[in-house]
Amino acid sequence: MKLGSTISVLRMFDEEKAAEFYLQFLGFSKDWEHRFGDGFPLYMQISKDDCVIHLTGHHGDSCPGSTVRIHTQDVESYSKSLRDKDYVNAKPGCQKTEWGTVEMTIHDPFGNRLIFAERLES
Repeated sequence: MKLGSTISVLRMFDEEKAAEFYLQFLGFSKDWEHRFGDGFPLYMQISKDDCVIHLTGHHGDSCPGSTVRIHTQDVESYSKSLRDKDYVNAKPGCQKTEWGTVEMTIHDPFGNRLIFAERLES
């Protein structure tokens, strides 16, 4: 058996806030969306490069307050580009860790924590 990649499923409560944060601010693209019918919650897939995330409005799919670690390259440039957007709800910075990474932590409007981590050369 060979395992494939994983996809994080994060809870959201407001479609407009999710689009503003993930699509406009973080720069993800919406790949597809699904709704069982009028008045039902939205389930959608977003992606940026090789990172794929599912966002769900369904209460049973995920719990708010989840954490996702996203391995990346050049996290400091990404952090600067986000600060340059002057998004009122987030001004993310980077920290070097004791375990050999540079990380940018940012919370979405729904309490989920995204950690963008870059491994430092040893």
